[in-house]
Amino acid sequence: MSIYGYLFLALGMLCGALSIGSTLSEFWDTLVTGGTVVFAVLFTITLLLGRRIKFDPVLR
Repeated sequence: MSIYGYLFLALGMLCGALSIGSTLSEFWDTLVTGGTVVFAVLFTITLLLGRRIKFDPVLR
C-alpha cells in the first residue's frame, strides 16, 4: 500500500473514532462525519489505482 493509502486510512480512522467516541457540537459532528466519508472514498480510490498500476498487463 502506498503512503497515501496509509495516510487516508489513518485519517479516516481518526475521524471515525472522533465521531463515535466524543460528544461534539452539531457542526463539528457533521464535519467529522463528512471527513470520515471523504477519507474512506479517497482510501478506496488509492487502493484501486494501486492495483491497476501493480497488475499492468504490459508488464507480463
